[in-house]
Amino acid sequence: MPQRSKRHYSPTAIIAVLAVSGMGVSLMHTLLVPLLSDLPGLLNASTDDVSWVVTATLLAAAVATPTLSRLADMYGKQRIMLVCLGLLLAGSVLGALSNSLVLIIVARVLQGASSALIPIGISIMRDELPAEKLSAAVALMSATLGVGAAMGMPMAGIIYTTLGWHAVFWVSGLFAIIMAIAILVVVRESEIRTGGTFDYLGAVLLSGALTSLLLGISKGGSWGWTSQQTLLTFGVSAAIFAIWAPWEFHARQPLVDLRISLRRPVLMTNISAVLMGFAMYANMLSTLQMLEMPAITGYGHGLTPLQAGLAMIPTSLTMVVLAPVSASVTRRFGAKVTLITGALVMAFGYILRVFMHDTVMLIMIAAVIVAAGTAVSYAAMPILIMGSVPETETAAANGLNTLLRSVGASVSSAAVASILSITTLTVAGQALPSLAAFQHIFLFAAAASLIGALVAMAIPRPAHLELEPIDPELVEELTHQHEAMK
Repeated sequence: MPQRSKRHYSPTAIIAVLAVSGMGVSLMHTLLVPLLSDLPGLLNASTDDVSWVVTATLLAAAVATPTLSRLADMYGKQRIMLVCLGLLLAGSVLGALSNSLVLIIVARVLQGASSALIPIGISIMRDELPAEKLSAAVALMSATLGVGAAMGMPMAGIIYTTLGWHAVFWVSGLFAIIMAIAILVVVRESEIRTGGTFDYLGAVLLSGALTSLLLGISKGGSWGWTSQQTLLTFGVSAAIFAIWAPWEFHARQPLVDLRISLRRPVLMTNISAVLMGFAMYANMLSTLQMLEMPAITGYGHGLTPLQAGLAMIPTSLTMVVLAPVSASVTRRFGAKVTLITGALVMAFGYILRVFMHDTVMLIMIAAVIVAAGTAVSYAAMPILIMGSVPETETAAANGLNTLLRSVGASVSSAAVASILSITTLTVAGQALPSLAAFQHIFLFAAAASLIGALVAMAIPRPAHLELEPIDPELVEELTHQHEAMK
């Protein structure tokens, strides 16, 4: 194991910088969602074409995360975190200076690629933080994936309303500069590397497979689930995965070590990640749309997009507050129990959501309960992963877990859109989602959460005990003591 030099900066400062950076890059997932209704007029484009400003970001995040995470393990985690923020800055400047839909989509691709910073940040925490702070720090960093996505909507709505839509990009660019400086000053480069050569063919194949898969999932609703386009994207994805998997098994230094990924703790945690990602995103999307439904539907509350976004703030704050709580549960009972508990809390919250919809307050209480379960379950997953993989594989393994959460969120987005478009009622000649449509979404999400809890029960219990990092100086000291006793 490489020797580590002593830390030069406060662990609290390292945690704060990494967590704020993670929250900022996860904001990109929902940053333009409040603008979607106005962008067709602003960019002189159709509503379907404008939806690509969100779809492109999700695709870029999915493709870039495993690749950049692997590069971080090989060439340095701080270095690749700065690359992520550089991509965010480039996308922000391009978006701020553009009025063309094509250029805005390119800008959103660059911004989405920065999402890889989150699993890289988790891995550098493992390398650099003392054992007593590691669980809480990882819990907070993992929760930023949901916190940032929830905060992106009200923040973008406020900026857009007060400063205009280009200001949304300028603000994200300013954030990238500030956090890059903070990382350079506070977060030193980790000395733990895998070395070797990069799996270029594996990266190309995985990128192609993920792009085809998520493109079919995200556009299947508008294209038609049985249309030639949708079936073609799924077919291409399956064919590429069929080539990629054998290649990864035989590659000397694979992009994704499938042997490690098939270990029971890692596999079960990653399956749970897809289900938890589905349930998390359903809460966010359904809450916003239910609050914005007109009162004439009999269940809606007629909030504006900005008001609905502000109403979502308690859910994001809940995730921040509960991150250290989940770390305490993990230290006492283990990450497996934490993941199961979080999934069950999410299921309970969704069951409440079936019935609690008469007032905005009731909706928010139930949504906060789901968010609490999300925070707890999200916090446990990277700890389970890190307890089962070598230190040199931490970023890549957490990158895959983050990717699978994004896949679950993409499936959730498509499912929510389909259910809301199918189960409708007619109000003033307009077809709108019925209350039953939202209740079906809540039941599906509750089922996903319960299945996630059942999958988590198959994780070997001792996995969390392997999280504690080994201090090489302590090992050396104990070795000298042992020799002296001889």
